[in-house]
Amino acid sequence: MSPFAELAYHITPLGALSLRRRRMLALDLDVLEVKLGEDFLMSSLFTAGERALAHLSVAGAPAGPLDVLVGGLGLGYTAAAALDHDEVRSLRVVDVLPEVIAWHRDGLVDLGPRLSGDPRCQLEAGDFFNMVRTGAAPQPGRFHVIAVDIDHSTEAWLNAANGDLYTEVGLRNLMAWLHPQGVFGLWSDAAPDEAFLSRMAKVFDRVDAEVVAFDNPLRDVQETCTIYRGWAA
Repeated sequence: MSPFAELAYHITPLGALSLRRRRMLALDLDVLEVKLGEDFLMSSLFTAGERALAHLSVAGAPAGPLDVLVGGLGLGYTAAAALDHDEVRSLRVVDVLPEVIAWHRDGLVDLGPRLSGDPRCQLEAGDFFNMVRTGAAPQPGRFHVIAVDIDHSTEAWLNAANGDLYTEVGLRNLMAWLHPQGVFGLWSDAAPDEAFLSRMAKVFDRVDAEVVAFDNPLRDVQETCTIYRGWAA
């Protein structure tokens, strides 16, 4: 088997999108990577944060059954972790790139068959940020959990238009989709952003930020990411 293979390549409105498989000889492991332009969006080598986003968000929600909305599909680790919870009744996953959804439906990524084969899970092409901005949510106000893993951090966005979600107005728009005591969860690749937490605290009944540590075997160090949570009143 070749140590490197490009499984899919697309020109999208956001730039060149590629899905690659790389053989990590030192780790005796095959790794899937997603790249958009010059940005590495995701690697199957580092999934602790994506999975923690789902687990922490669902754990903070009211008693089930739960209806969950995930913004951002990627390689599917957040969605799959949400489906690990039996109390999740329905899961809707929205991704702006229909090509990414096609990877899952065509079985190009490891978790594709699981997500596509679970009757609770629905994959949708759409602009999550525009949905929040315009109020055009699928059945707005009915979700017990909204978990978002799209941008790099609260200040590093894949698209400049995404930035309004992280404002007080944007957070209020998003909270309108939640049931009472519902949870908004957000993944970030940066340390906790105190200014963003302050904005969250003006909108949500309570908020927290948990730092998740995970091993980076390529550098033999521990890395961290942040999971934010906000609870609707």
